[in-house]
Amino acid sequence: MSRCISYFAGAASLIALAGAARAADPQLTIFDWAGWEIDGALKPYVEKHGQKPTYSFYADDDEAFQKVASGFKADVVHPCPGAVPNYREAGLIEPWDTSKVEAFANIDPHLFASHHIKDEGGVWFLPYDFAYTAIAYNKTEVPEEDVGSLDVFLNPKYAGRIAISDNSDDVWALGFLATGTTSWDEVTDEQITAAADWLRQAAPQVRSWWSDPSELAQMMASGEVLVSWSWNDPVAILQAEGFPVGFNRAPKEGSTSFFCGFVNIKDGPGNEDKVYDWVNSMYAVESLPSIIEAIGYANTNKAATDAVSPEVLKGAFLDPIDSTVFLQTPMDPDLRARLLEEFELIKMGM
Repeated sequence: MSRCISYFAGAASLIALAGAARAADPQLTIFDWAGWEIDGALKPYVEKHGQKPTYSFYADDDEAFQKVASGFKADVVHPCPGAVPNYREAGLIEPWDTSKVEAFANIDPHLFASHHIKDEGGVWFLPYDFAYTAIAYNKTEVPEEDVGSLDVFLNPKYAGRIAISDNSDDVWALGFLATGTTSWDEVTDEQITAAADWLRQAAPQVRSWWSDPSELAQMMASGEVLVSWSWNDPVAILQAEGFPVGFNRAPKEGSTSFFCGFVNIKDGPGNEDKVYDWVNSMYAVESLPSIIEAIGYANTNKAATDAVSPEVLKGAFLDPIDSTVFLQTPMDPDLRARLLEEFELIKMGM
């Protein structure tokens, strides 16, 4: 399921998207999550080239990969790191020329630790946007002490009023954290079994395995859901509506952080210089406030984050936290397939 589901809805938005496509630069095609054509982030690119790139949109990483693998022509795709091994194994991407990425030196080197992202062949993925998956809750109905532990998802008090992301990576990060595992890089069979057993306890409590941030925000606003394993997006939507939402990123077991980024499609149809102009526009210091406002995420350019006031970062739940953080790094493809299959069984009550 997607990280950045579209905020667009209705015919007016479709008309707006169609208009944007007509005015787009034919020499650069970006294949992106719906909602990421953000004017403020594209301003440096437009100032240089006079128009925005051509955009095409997808709803989740699997859809994007299948479309590119089937021959869809794009210059850049914006996956999360779990999808990168698929692009590499299929021979669809080429390494980045990091000398042309102006913010490269400001990106945390730890984000390049996986051999799926960086190896002797080069840098295959540019980490870009990040946010958290943590406990969102109705502050009016749920006391703060109840969300001090991930065991809130097992609490019979909230049975039938819990929502958990319908995203295998998020779900397994939750199960691993709840059972004392803080990384899946070298996870054991025993750790997988413990996490699966915990998730099977939580599953009967779940009212909704949500996939759309706006859907989750609506369920929480109506009171249908009181506690959720949530991204920043639904929280930002609820905050904008004045809803009393809490977002605990520091329960005693910890929370999880995810990041997505850019891959450079091999033999893309566009102008390679414009590819790097677009990348630099997205990383630009002046672009980040628009991204926070539109999507609720930060980016990995430390210079850009440092330029945003601490109050704004804190208000968007993007400020640093002093807690265990499970970083959702690229997963071995065989392990990913195993966990995805097990997750489907858990949802079915098996």
